[in-house]
Amino acid sequence: MTSRPPPDLEAENAYLRMRVAQLENDVVDLSAQVIRAQQQAERRLNRSVPAEPNPLSGGQSF
Repeated sequence: MTSRPPPDLEAENAYLRMRVAQLENDVVDLSAQVIRAQQQAERRLNRSVPAEPNPLSGGQSF
């Protein structure tokens, strides 16, 4: 038979489990924000970089 832990340890354990769940949600939210920021940065970079000339076109533009 196992003995029950003291009430203060049970309360601390419950609190820590709740904090772990909150922090896991925060990680998911931050990961989504990072992905969105990366996508925005890629879009801005693609807009601001002019197209490089095609070396096969012989310097002519069409």
